[in-house]
Amino acid sequence: MDYRPLGKSGLKVPVLSFGAGTFGGSGPLFSNWGQSDANEARRLVDICLEADVNLFDTADVYSEEVLGEAIKGRRDAVLISTKTSLPLGDGPNDAGSSRFRLIRAVEDALRRLQTDYIDLLQLHAFDAGTPVEEVLSTLDTLVRAGKVRYVGVSNFSGWQIMKSLAVADRYGWPHYVANQVYYSLVGRDYEWDLMPLGQDQGLGALIWSPLGWGRLTGKIRRGTPLPEGSRLHETASFGPPVEDEHLYRVVDALDTVAEETGKTVPQVALNWLLQRPTVSSVIVGARNEEQLRQNLGAIGWNLTSEQTAKLNEASAVTAPYPHFPYRRQEGFARLNPPAV
Repeated sequence: MDYRPLGKSGLKVPVLSFGAGTFGGSGPLFSNWGQSDANEARRLVDICLEADVNLFDTADVYSEEVLGEAIKGRRDAVLISTKTSLPLGDGPNDAGSSRFRLIRAVEDALRRLQTDYIDLLQLHAFDAGTPVEEVLSTLDTLVRAGKVRYVGVSNFSGWQIMKSLAVADRYGWPHYVANQVYYSLVGRDYEWDLMPLGQDQGLGALIWSPLGWGRLTGKIRRGTPLPEGSRLHETASFGPPVEDEHLYRVVDALDTVAEETGKTVPQVALNWLLQRPTVSSVIVGARNEEQLRQNLGAIGWNLTSEQTAKLNEASAVTAPYPHFPYRRQEGFARLNPPAV
């Protein structure tokens, strides 16, 4: 297993990490991700650690408690990444990133995870109702208390991250070093603003849903119905949208490259991400041992430049304004060349 720095920090993380969203799922979304109990989760953690995958990602809205049971007795062997800010109830202080909520959320996470520190705490969403100064000063308090080691964000826009970094600079508070983002061959929006920002400011990308919300498993093909067992029947409306023709074009290219490499479609899709700028770790999920072992087969080899170009071309979409002039016109590109 290769390790990379998490953004502009000294922490090294594996290029593949495990998303514990398949542990103990409930409700209309998370139950379709997976419902592994503690014993099943412990077996998946065993396989990860055997492969030197030691970073486990969770959140207060899904799997902290089951993950805590699965890693019991081996806390020193793992890195825990968790998230907070999304609503946990209907009360006025049950959501957001206020001082009240963050302190309570961390204390609750420590209890559920059965640990006394969190390696990486990420804000799951931007809280427009709480001053950035309040958020960052609270994170500073938690870091100084030893309850949190590193901080990051997820699902933030570029200006929200930059405002936060500027405030952190002003007061000497902890910098965000991670940005957990959606990025896949059928969802390359990350490249327009957030990737250049990550390069410039030193945020390492942790990639969620690298298989395009389950669309790049190799089971969806042009001219065939959605497989009966696909979770997309229940969860498609929760995830990033993808136009059918764009999906089929990407899958056709993946099929070609998979045949050339002798790898599976998911392995090719994951390997493509591992070669992209700013990516520190790609978060893979699995409901069973077979899925996990297949995902682990995405490392130890690399796509050729020709294969990468084939996938790039098939997955490319028109850049939105103000980005498209820099992609289409030489004069613009000379001033600000694209990140990829």
